Amino acid sequence: MKTRQELEQALEALEATLKTAGLWRVETPTPAAFASRQPFCIDTMSLPQWLRFVFVARLRGLLEEGAALPEKCEVAPAVKAYLQQEGVRASDQLLVVQSVERVDAVINQA
Repeated sequence: MKTRQELEQALEALEATLKTAGLWRVETPTPAAFASRQPFCIDTMSLPQWLRFVFVARLRGLLEEGAALPEKCEVAPAVKAYLQQEGVRASDQLLVVQSVERVDAVINQA
């Protein structure tokens, strides 16, 4: 399977997992929030907001445009730390982290 197809499937799975875990329904960040220079926009967004409105949205945009994908992706460790800190159910933590790891892996193997 081609990398772009694998990434689209991984993003669909991540979205479904975030919805199941109750982490997809988040408030849309203000336009100014996107101007953050901090990793994961940590100073202006929650991690679920960043995942939905930055991570997933930008990767889908790259796929739609046929643009080059990032050379490296290591988001899963930050997601794992956030979910543990926020007390998200262990089963949801595992599924979300595994979904993000899949996205990371697809990008890193490209």
